[in-house]
Amino acid sequence: MSYTCFAVENVGKIAHVKLTRAAELNTMTPAFWSELPQIVNGISDEGRARAIVLSSTGKHFTAGMDLSVFTGDSGVASSAGAGDGVEIGRTRANLRLIVLHLQDSFNALERARMPVLAAVQGGCIGGGVDMVSACDMRYATADAFFCIQEINIGMTADVGTLQRLPKIVPEGVVRELAYTGRRMSAARAREVGLVNEVYPDQAAMLAGVMEIAEEIAHKSPLAIWGSKEMITYARDHSVADSLNYVATWQTGMFQAGDMMESFAAKTERRAPRFDDLLPSPRKI
Repeated sequence: MSYTCFAVENVGKIAHVKLTRAAELNTMTPAFWSELPQIVNGISDEGRARAIVLSSTGKHFTAGMDLSVFTGDSGVASSAGAGDGVEIGRTRANLRLIVLHLQDSFNALERARMPVLAAVQGGCIGGGVDMVSACDMRYATADAFFCIQEINIGMTADVGTLQRLPKIVPEGVVRELAYTGRRMSAARAREVGLVNEVYPDQAAMLAGVMEIAEEIAHKSPLAIWGSKEMITYARDHSVADSLNYVATWQTGMFQAGDMMESFAAKTERRAPRFDDLLPSPRKI
């Protein structure tokens, strides 16, 4: 399937999703917001991939929201029903639904049954920070930078940055970025824990990230899914609630098959062979 903003390539058990509008700095057009969840939900629902790598093309990862999201026939104002004679409460209610729709595009990354690894080169601006904050891990080139651009154009970031970023890096760091609109360098991002590793260039980064994704792909996909589910749940709940949840999860999901295959593979000095996840009921 062809997309306006993305290309998707399967590399073994890794789904490689690439932003492809390099000439336009990979800005997020109206098509972007429908294509991304369609792609990610499709990969997750199918269950064959063990990891998703999200990368980009050109000089910058993304310059963030495209102006066409705010203007034109498919823009926010038009979609919200704004115009002469339209009651303001109804247009504001529609605007809320639009923001929730945009948020859900990135929620798909968090909901995916397999880890999502973001590979960032150059600028990761505005909506780009919202997007990578929803990924499991982030990696960057030495020239990469991150910017909560919304404050520089007179608005509050509203698609996930201010909700997820304080769970990744210290709150004071987020507040400084959110209030000043300053750029955070890759080195500083590595220092505060926003990115796991910094590479000299994009080729080295992609090679490194694909290697990590390949390592993940050799683990039990059911155990990986459970690990992702538990880490995300624990982020938003108390320790007691999270312990209770994992106990319930293990009651149904922990079976001996994958563990026995791991033991057998070690004994036979071979790579383990795990079944793929079943297709999601959404695909049935």
